[in-house]
Amino acid sequence: MGKKKKTGLPSGGESSQSQQESSGSGGGGGGGSGRGYQPRPAERSAPPQQQHGGGNQGGRGWGPQGGRGGYGGGRSGRGMPPQQQYGGQPEYHGQGRGGPPQQGGRGWFGGGGRGGMSRGLGVGPSPPRPSDPELPELHQAIQVPHQPGVRPPGRMSSEASSSTRPIESSQVARQFEKLAIEGDSSQPIQPVPPSSKSMRFPLRPGKGSAGTKCIVKANHFFAELPDKDLHQYDVTITPEVTPRVVNRAVMGQLVRLYRETHLGKRLPAYDGRKSLYTAGPLPFQSKEFRIALMDEDDGSGGVRREREFKVVIKFAARADLHHLGLFLQGRQADAPQEALQVLDIVLRELPTSRPRYCPVARSFYSPDLGRRESLGEGLESWRGFYQSIRPTQMGLSLNIDMSSTAFIEPLPVIEFVTQLLNRDVTSRPLSDSDRVKIKKALRGVKVEVTHRGNMRRKYRISGLTSQATRELTFPVDERGTVKSVVEYFYETYGFVIQQSQWPCLQVGNQQRPNYLPMEVCKIVEGQRYTKRLNDKQITALLRVTCQRPQQREYDIMKTVRHNAYDDDPYAKEFGIKISERLATVEARTLPAPWLKYHDTGREKHCLPQVGQWNMMNKKMVNGGVVNNWICINFSRVVQDGVAHGFCHELAQMCCISGMAFKLEPVLPPVTGRPDHVDKVLKTRFHDAMTKLQPQRKELDLVIVILPDNNGNLYGDLKRICETDLGLVSQCCLTKHVFKTNKQQYLANVALKINVKVGGRNTVLVDALSRRIPLVSDQPTIIFGADVTHPHPGEDSSPSIAAVVASQDWPEITKYAGLVCAQAHRQELIQDLFKTWQDPVRGTVSGGMIKELLISFHSATGQKPKRIIFYRDGVSEGQFYQVLLYELDAIRKACASLEPNYQPPVTFVVVQKRHHTRLFANNHHDRNTVDKSGNILPGTVVDSKICHPTEFDFYLCSHAGIQGTSRPAHYHVLWDENKFTADGLQSLTNNLCYTSVPSSFFK
Repeated sequence: MGKKKKTGLPSGGESSQSQQESSGSGGGGGGGSGRGYQPRPAERSAPPQQQHGGGNQGGRGWGPQGGRGGYGGGRSGRGMPPQQQYGGQPEYHGQGRGGPPQQGGRGWFGGGGRGGMSRGLGVGPSPPRPSDPELPELHQAIQVPHQPGVRPPGRMSSEASSSTRPIESSQVARQFEKLAIEGDSSQPIQPVPPSSKSMRFPLRPGKGSAGTKCIVKANHFFAELPDKDLHQYDVTITPEVTPRVVNRAVMGQLVRLYRETHLGKRLPAYDGRKSLYTAGPLPFQSKEFRIALMDEDDGSGGVRREREFKVVIKFAARADLHHLGLFLQGRQADAPQEALQVLDIVLRELPTSRPRYCPVARSFYSPDLGRRESLGEGLESWRGFYQSIRPTQMGLSLNIDMSSTAFIEPLPVIEFVTQLLNRDVTSRPLSDSDRVKIKKALRGVKVEVTHRGNMRRKYRISGLTSQATRELTFPVDERGTVKSVVEYFYETYGFVIQQSQWPCLQVGNQQRPNYLPMEVCKIVEGQRYTKRLNDKQITALLRVTCQRPQQREYDIMKTVRHNAYDDDPYAKEFGIKISERLATVEARTLPAPWLKYHDTGREKHCLPQVGQWNMMNKKMVNGGVVNNWICINFSRVVQDGVAHGFCHELAQMCCISGMAFKLEPVLPPVTGRPDHVDKVLKTRFHDAMTKLQPQRKELDLVIVILPDNNGNLYGDLKRICETDLGLVSQCCLTKHVFKTNKQQYLANVALKINVKVGGRNTVLVDALSRRIPLVSDQPTIIFGADVTHPHPGEDSSPSIAAVVASQDWPEITKYAGLVCAQAHRQELIQDLFKTWQDPVRGTVSGGMIKELLISFHSATGQKPKRIIFYRDGVSEGQFYQVLLYELDAIRKACASLEPNYQPPVTFVVVQKRHHTRLFANNHHDRNTVDKSGNILPGTVVDSKICHPTEFDFYLCSHAGIQGTSRPAHYHVLWDENKFTADGLQSLTNNLCYTSVPSSFFK
């Protein structure tokens, strides 16, 4: 089924499944292989809801000397040249293996001599920074220049492609003169503002009208702007304490004692740190209070310790709601974030003070909000809700959504460790790896002791002892008398330690550690788990979070009633009134685009229905070639004969779908152990290449069968194939091998393979007939960019930046991709453009944008006259920073290719990790929902819940699979191409139909 897929990692309740086969695959209905390695199977914004892929790239090696090209390492994009007639037999062009980089300089072809094979950008050691004189310039791999009427050559032999000669500079000059851009662009080019203060994002160019009108509901609850005089006060608490819970306890006691007197009967809202807010002034400018706070009752029956705090409250500023009103009316450019923040803090006060409520950012979780579900290995899920005040076209709204997250189960530590290790821990001693796993899981966790009756003193774990409990001793007096831990617990508490072979928990600091046997400790409730979940836990959490739209809407309404904002004393104090009804919003359903398939198929054109279509009676518009392939099986339950039969069925499906795919592998399928993946892959690759070497042939593909639960195997396999071997790989899960009816699955995998080896599955009919506004009229390049950050707890891993760009115009179907490592958690893409000093050439420039522009020129024979840049993963607080930096990089990359070359740019941020959900107005109306109960694909909203004045919209372009669909939010930050609302919304929706289906992967 050619289902459109979503971008980004699956999140709670999203209509998406976790995927294991998406790294670097071809974009948009058919793209060649990309370059670089994605560290996780993330579907990036490339362009909107488009998967990264490669395009018409020549052979690119991974090392400085070129090396073997391949998936991620530079296999040529084998697609039709733009002018080739669709429907005939496909022809191919491109390069094979990469050669050594050739020297080049400024200009579209690398300047004085055309650039040679490019060094790959990939994960491994972080690439040298621009200040490093060793850094080589990026050059576009040589491709045969397009000449109308000249048939492109076939694929080069391995000998011919092992090195490439630069094209003579005179030839380059003659071609460049023919391709010169005529004059200036019709659109004026705006200079990049030096700072955010001189920048305003584009205003909405009117609302769209295309599509079928409909009504949807959104999880926004409109709010009245309070008519209050908000005051902000600085709070200083001495002695300073770190936990917010202690700060809140201090301020709560202060309000209870002095609200009616010193606070002038005001009920303040407190952020837990340094700021206090009131609806009106306090009767002082600055005042000092002394607050006594009793320690928590530990059940010992002893005297509770009293701590005294000095609290100073000092007037700081007024949070002017007048400017917020002007912003909502469109009479002020910038949103007054301080006023919005105050309103958020006010509405957080009540749930924060509730017992057993755990605040996490803008969400609240509690075991009282829904049933706990085990996630395995000592973790459980808690239900919760998210809430945030948002400025919209209708004024303020409160956005509320349901969510779940992982907490550590409040278990006895022995039971927690048993679940963690998934075995009977009393049967054999702990291994070194067991100790490491336990220490990693328990460090920082708060526990309470259980051996002292009602006295439940709490401690935080700092580590494990290296010795067993029976071997631990400690001094009991100044004379050096020592006593064992076992003796101490028996003599002092009458407690007999049963598991004396286990290590003790170490609590307190390293200088004066305390030892607690595991069996006397229980984990304290309410501790959120912030480390990385494993695959099984992620699957379990998704299962818990996943809700059908009708159920999700019901739970949201139930939460609003439970929160009872009308009775919230803080909301009343500040004059905030929240509607109890979901926002009703006008929407439109955009039509699906017609898709073109190969003329030799029974169906040459296809109109997707409800976001879905299949390959029945269709053939890929441009089938790729796989002559030499192998199969490696890492699943113990799949026999070699079964693996061979599965691969044969897949090869047949590839042929039926329009590929030139040899039915038999180079070598028979081989079974390997997952823990020997490196050795198995490299040995089999070497054996295959040894057999192919005399024939001067290359290995095109490896089909890999994985266990359904494979841990790190998938990531390790992709890393080896893409960065070490330069080999295209296709992974399949064991459960699909044993499917009785797997024709649809095989057809989807065939689509995936086709784009990886350089074919195209389909193209937009409107693109062929040049009917796409602001794309078809002149050469246009479409970029997609994203940054993937390491998981929580991985403090040293680099972030991975990825950029793709269309390589075929006017089809905009094939994409080339580049990735590179950059600083940890750096959101700005550092290598979009860069310069460095070369000892011979002086100042040289390169970067991802420049290389992809050159690649577009090489593939199409034209320079882009328009740039559309979709940027994923940027939060609202980063809009100005990302736009200033990355738009400037685009400008510099263009200028480095040719003086005064500045094509107009449209810069669009794509957000998926927001909390807006859209529901059908009537869940039982079959004309307004798909099979999953979600709104129809193509539903677009640009009114009411959108930004008061700026150019943004919500678009749900995909069909729901499970859970509630999350629409993508598109926000235009820069638009020199002057898109209309209909123009950009239709283009974005249509591009989503050119992506490769991936929902069938784990």
